[in-house]
Amino acid sequence: MSSNTIETCIKRLENAKNMVVLTGAGISTESGIKDFRSRTGIYKLAPEYILSLDYFYKQPKEFYQFAIENLYHPDAIPNEGHQILAKWEKEGKVTSIITQNIDGLHQKAGSENVIEFHGTIKTATCLNCGKSYSTSEMINRLKTMDDFYICNHCKTKREEDHFIKPDVVLFGDTGEWFSMEGFNHILNQIRQADCLLVLGTSLKVTPFSTFPQYKNTGVPLIIINKGDTPYDHAPNTFVMQESIGETLSMIDGKFN
Repeated sequence: MSSNTIETCIKRLENAKNMVVLTGAGISTESGIKDFRSRTGIYKLAPEYILSLDYFYKQPKEFYQFAIENLYHPDAIPNEGHQILAKWEKEGKVTSIITQNIDGLHQKAGSENVIEFHGTIKTATCLNCGKSYSTSEMINRLKTMDDFYICNHCKTKREEDHFIKPDVVLFGDTGEWFSMEGFNHILNQIRQADCLLVLGTSLKVTPFSTFPQYKNTGVPLIIINKGDTPYDHAPNTFVMQESIGETLSMIDGKFN
């Protein structure tokens, strides 16, 4: 990382009053949560298969067992990166965080304006009646019931129509932010940003990957990610392939 890049990023971030942050798995790996796709990631099968809506319907029990074992981390603690973003929000620098993560660590750290674009692993909902279950409830049901994934508060002609689905956006699925209204809300925030900060995401999964395209011309795009992204060589873009927590801490310490 060049000193010029760091100094430029410090100035841009220090002067920001309306920063929008995009985060992915890379910020949570520093809290001990494994990512999706790296060589040390959790998937022996392609995530597009194991985390698909189709697999959920075909193998609900196996899906839940995998999700609870690999995606549910109730004891995970926010790391330095999460904490600094919460601090910057309180200081009026960060307007919102739009995250691909389902772990809730931004909220645990104290951030309030968080859009969980891919949902949350903390709850599950009946696809028919909308009854909400906590994931801890679903774990208890799994241990004590054969058809734990079938809602017993309502009935439909087909059992799968009242399956209890985790509130995460699966492949082949849509979430609350995938509506026209949801997209417009996010894009309006990005268009109003005076700085776009990308942390721990390769920006290769659509539609999340398209969001940086909507920033205004001249607004800096700062990327801190261990791997490459499609935006690394875009105009007014500054890239650091370093630890997120250490880098944000160093930058924060340089502020006047």
